[in-house]
This record gives sequence, structure tokens and C-alpha cells, in this order.
Amino acid sequence: MTPTPEQILAANKANLETLVGLTTKAFSGVEELIELNLAAAKSAMSDSQEHIHASMSVKDVQELLALQSSLFQPLAEKAVAYNRHLYEIATGTGAHFQGTVESKVADAQKSLHALVDNAAKNAPAGSEAAVAAFKTAVAAGSNALETVQKAVKQATEVAETNYKTMAANALSATGAATATASKPAAKKR
Repeated sequence: MTPTPEQILAANKANLETLVGLTTKAFSGVEELIELNLAAAKSAMSDSQEHIHASMSVKDVQELLALQSSLFQPLAEKAVAYNRHLYEIATGTGAHFQGTVESKVADAQKSLHALVDNAAKNAPAGSEAAVAAFKTAVAAGSNALETVQKAVKQATEVAETNYKTMAANALSATGAATATASKPAAKKR
């Protein structure tokens, strides 16, 4: 079965639309990343200015130590928030790309199965064993692809869970360290 010029044109048009959609999503992800980095830079500059002014008004060493320890928790929280937002941008863009690829693979599998079925119907007499073997190979390939897709999804879910746990642990550890560091400074006053 040879594709008609209309089918080829329709396939090329669909592929072009997919490419434009993926390119648009990629630029959207880059735009979000730039906005995130600009906001982080502005916040860092503002925080630095506030900390410099606060440092200038310190009267003794204990006050300086207390000021420094009070900076760690907000800094850790901002770092975790930045990384979380960065992760969301990356996973959102990646999920879009993955969905598009999965859709295209599913379409290709449907086309391949239709082609195999059509070839089986038109196969010469006596080639039933070869057709059955070919159908088995195509089915095995499809099953392998589905297994890989499931494994990738599971790995992604595990990585996301691990990331969230790690971020929460880092934030609580920083909070505990900040609390511990600020206690001796407060006692010395």
C-alpha cells in the first residue's frame, strides 16, 4: 500500500504543526526560566542591600552573630523555592515533550499495525508462517516500547518524590541549624 500525495501532505503538515508546538513550548520554558532568574536576581540584590544596612547598625559581636544566623533560614527557604520552581518548569516542559512523543509513537504503532494487517491480507498463499512471525515480532516490539514507557514514568515519579523529600529535609535541617546557632548568641546578651 503506497501512500497517496494527499496522505504525505497531511503527514508533513501534522509533523510541522507538532514541531511548531514543541518549539513554542520550549521557548515558553526558556521564558519562564528567564523570568525566574530575573526575579531571583532582583530578590538577591534587595536582600543584600537590606543585610548590608542591618550589618552597619550592629553594635557588638553577639548582635552580628544573631544577625548572621537569622539570615540562613530565609536564604534556605528562597533556595528551596527557587529550585522547586526550576524543577516545575523543567518537568512541565518535559511532560509536554513526553506527551507529544508518546502520541506520535502511538500513531506510528497504529500505522504499523494497519500496514501489517494489510500486508497479511494480501500475502501470497503459503506465507502464513512468515506473516505470523512478523506479527509476533511487531507485537513484541510494541510490548517492549510500552514497558520502557512505564519504566520511564515510574523513574520520573520516584525522582520527583526523592526531590521533594530532599528539599523538605534540607529546609528543616537549615531551620534546626539556625535555631541552634541563634540560641548561644541570644544567651550571651
